Amino acid sequence: MALMFEPFRKYARFSGRARRAEYWGFVLLLAIMSTLLILWLFAAMGGQAADGTPEAFEAMVAAGGPAMWALSALSIFYLVTIIPSLAVSVRRLHDSDKSGWWLLLNLVPAGALVLFIFYLLDGTRGPNRYGPDPKGRPAPHYS
Repeated sequence: MALMFEPFRKYARFSGRARRAEYWGFVLLLAIMSTLLILWLFAAMGGQAADGTPEAFEAMVAAGGPAMWALSALSIFYLVTIIPSLAVSVRRLHDSDKSGWWLLLNLVPAGALVLFIFYLLDGTRGPNRYGPDPKGRPAPHYS
């Protein structure tokens, strides 16, 4: 549970390594919070923008009220979490001895799938060029 909040403690730390539990716990926290805020936004809209047009939504938010507060909270949440999200993603890549520049794969088709696989894989055993093993495992000995 504490690992979910670790990226907030290391808010903009792009150096070092992050375990899978830290990364996926944070992703779970973001998913839960995003879902709750989006549900609040839909509840605040209360069917007022039922026609689904951007104009109806803009008019409802411009009029103020609960929808504006919900949208503001959602926007602030995304702004507050973008830097720790990037930082924990870079540290997760560092755990498998990959540069943070691999995040640029998100800009190409199927790049997010490759990153998803990297995030699922176990990190490098023992220390690597980005720091000590967060699990405290020694480096493998080859004979």
